[in-house]
Amino acid sequence: MDQNRLEPPALRMGVLGCSDIAWRRALPALAADPSVELVAVASREEGKARRFAERFGCEAVTGYRALVDRADVDGLYVPVPAALHEPWVEAALRAGKHVLCEKPLTVDASATRRLAALAAARGLVLLENFMFQFHAQHQAVRDLLEQGVIGELRGVRAVFTIPALHPDDIRYRPELGGGCLLDVGGYPVRTAQLFLGPDLRVAGAVAVRDPGSGVDVAGAALLVSTEGVSAQLTYGMSHGYRSAYELAGSEGRIVLDRAYTPPADHRPVLRVETKGGSEEITLPADDQWAELVRVFTEAARGARNLDRYSELTLRQAELVEGIQRAAGLR
Repeated sequence: MDQNRLEPPALRMGVLGCSDIAWRRALPALAADPSVELVAVASREEGKARRFAERFGCEAVTGYRALVDRADVDGLYVPVPAALHEPWVEAALRAGKHVLCEKPLTVDASATRRLAALAAARGLVLLENFMFQFHAQHQAVRDLLEQGVIGELRGVRAVFTIPALHPDDIRYRPELGGGCLLDVGGYPVRTAQLFLGPDLRVAGAVAVRDPGSGVDVAGAALLVSTEGVSAQLTYGMSHGYRSAYELAGSEGRIVLDRAYTPPADHRPVLRVETKGGSEEITLPADDQWAELVRVFTEAARGARNLDRYSELTLRQAELVEGIQRAAGLR
């Protein structure tokens, strides 16, 4: 190693909110990355912030604004409820912070466009956290497609369903951006974009509402590309667990289970079926949360361009709105 070569300074990160996903996944990934310095975690509840800070060896801050305004923070991870993303992401961007925001970036396509424009104008990174797209297994699927293993792509099926949640879960609260489409439904929508491109239209959608809360707890959508290739999407939070997609081609199909939330030590298995038979391809394990942090930090340092992901985010918001309208949710 060149002793005269200086390593870039660590990206100083703050965490705006003490959510379950922050505790279980995001903070461990941030704390484990040597290019990140975890500075502080903020909560509206002092005790909650202190509990998170003690575990991850950083400072506890009471109140979100106090963290946004700190000069010793370069970037913020924002895992507050979906309906609160817009004001706090905007505050962070206006304070000169790079932002990694939990999905969905906002609950409104016009707000997503506005925040994306603000980040671009200020030269800041704004990344919506669909962490699954950075797992190496999806590149392996793309490689098989490009090699023509299943011929021409004819259709996509994607499903992400989870069991019913605790009644107090924020995903049952419409005022906080609850509902399955904005949560688990986003993964199949993003999958359709990854394999069919962002130029999709909504051909139809249905939704089932929870009679108590009024949020959607089950849904399905049909998206169609300009070439007429369809994506059939299923999502819900009153189901058995399922996380998978299937690509149907003119000469076969590729099936991937555990597509969206594989553990870091999981070795994915691609099932490839053609007229020559069925084959299972076992891939190396990959940590999609570690990859997410790496992508974000590299972009914040100017070493990676995220224009493609920004385009996917903008189109995602428009597609979700189209699905909501088609399903009678808007």
